[in-house]
Amino acid sequence: MNTVAIFGVGLIGGSFALALRKAGFGGRIVGVSSEETVRRALALGVIDETLGPEEAARSADLLYLAQPISRILDILRELDAWVRPDALITDAGSTKSAIVQRASETISRCQFVGGHPMAGREQRGVDAADPVLFRGRPYVLTPRSPSELDTPQVRGLMNWIERIGAIPIRLDPQEHDRIVAYTSHLPQLASTALGALLAGRSEPRSRVFGPALIDSTRLALSSFEIWGDIVATNRDQIRAALERYCDTIQMFAQALEQDPEALRAYFRRAEEFASQLRETP
Repeated sequence: MNTVAIFGVGLIGGSFALALRKAGFGGRIVGVSSEETVRRALALGVIDETLGPEEAARSADLLYLAQPISRILDILRELDAWVRPDALITDAGSTKSAIVQRASETISRCQFVGGHPMAGREQRGVDAADPVLFRGRPYVLTPRSPSELDTPQVRGLMNWIERIGAIPIRLDPQEHDRIVAYTSHLPQLASTALGALLAGRSEPRSRVFGPALIDSTRLALSSFEIWGDIVATNRDQIRAALERYCDTIQMFAQALEQDPEALRAYFRRAEEFASQLRETP
């Protein structure tokens, strides 16, 4: 792999570029993004040069799509006319079913494999890029069949995923979307809902609050520009997770009034889960 073209040089795309460099990648890293973003990425040394989408696609061994999901879906319609047959296209979108389906419909000249690095933060943009963002974090690949992982291109990608310190995991695209509805999308929406509730109330303005409120609303700093696409492309799975969450909140309310021991059991169960989560390597 000599040339990597990163479409979307923001937090994830920029971090992937920096992580590659830190892991010893000596090739060329090309950025495709807005004029302001690529100017900043060049100044920070995140990319080596900037090209237009077609020129970048024609030159790249690996095309890394780190744009918002709607833009990934759009660019997949264009790439097949430009890519080399020996290239690999992958993405970093937070939902996978829609992207993998679009790729299966539009990409035929080279291989595509869906990807989702389970890393991030509420800050956006190339200035927040971090070469160790992926270290110790799961990096999900979502091939349409297991055989897609057994090609030189994907084996090379998996080697770099391991070299940047991430942990490769293979999942079916639909199973990926079901899981992240609970483990990623539900936490985001719970934090956003809490922030939206308290935004119109007088209690927080009293300054009578502790770290719990700050911790619980950290994810509410995230942008709808990113999350709007996620919700739109995983609506059914997110709705199911939200319904289960609302059912649990309702059981809490009932236990509060009728069954203190049930409430104690919820606390114990949640404490055990939270402890196990923090012990997971």
